Amino acid sequence: MGVAAFSFTVPFTRVAVGGLSPLLIGSGRAVVASALAACALALTRQRLPQGKQWARLAVVAAGIVVGFPLLTSFALTTVPASHGAVVIALLPAATATAAVLRGREHPPIAFWLVTAVGAIAAIAFAFAQSGGLGQLNWADLLLLGAVIAAAIGYAEGGLLARELGAWQTVSWALVLALPLMAGLAALSMAQHPPSASPVQWAAFAYLGIVSMFFGFFAWYRGLAIGPMAKVSQIQLIQPVLSICWAGLLLGEALSWTTIIGGLAVIVCAGIAVRVRLNPPPAKQNL
Repeated sequence: MGVAAFSFTVPFTRVAVGGLSPLLIGSGRAVVASALAACALALTRQRLPQGKQWARLAVVAAGIVVGFPLLTSFALTTVPASHGAVVIALLPAATATAAVLRGREHPPIAFWLVTAVGAIAAIAFAFAQSGGLGQLNWADLLLLGAVIAAAIGYAEGGLLARELGAWQTVSWALVLALPLMAGLAALSMAQHPPSASPVQWAAFAYLGIVSMFFGFFAWYRGLAIGPMAKVSQIQLIQPVLSICWAGLLLGEALSWTTIIGGLAVIVCAGIAVRVRLNPPPAKQNL
């Protein structure tokens, strides 16, 4: 459910940047989500995070509230949604790596092999859909930075969700980042007064309400159940869905190559999440 919600993020960001500044999209969506988060926390009277949990929430906020939205918004001003989906193809492997480093998980070699095959398949079909490898430009660097930011935010948020709860984790991260994001949104509106169509405003609303808030309810819950390294491989389906939405909603090219590649990615994701850790056999006393 979380991946399905996130799969609309890249196409709808591409729609929104047609009438709104990337700074307003990246910061404003967080302001909208923060308002919802503050209401939810207040109405349910959630206890305040304690001690080091605030520092860890700052890491989550830096990754998923500040880093990923802003970097992708600026990148998608110059590249199509199908090209932006290439970055999503790298996110499962990045999240798995971050989960292993932060959560001290130890997936078997079979998991890493399937993960690598899935990432390669996702990247190959996404690049094929966007017209080839091309040249590395500043938008690609922004997208790479967004992957790293999101992977760190996912891994830390998945661990915190085991302590604070799934929706509570994203809510506290949003509230923590609110002063910064509200300031950036106000600055953007002062410099570039928004002038968008109803469709562009609707896309912005989705980014704030679903991509930035409700989608994380399911996503962090799944990561909390874990193991995070394996659960994160469900993200391999995200670039498939994103490119399909780009074709259906934005009219970007959708070919049989994409459909076949998408099926290959889904198969790899299914195998990856079914890999189990096999503990070594216990020693028998002779």
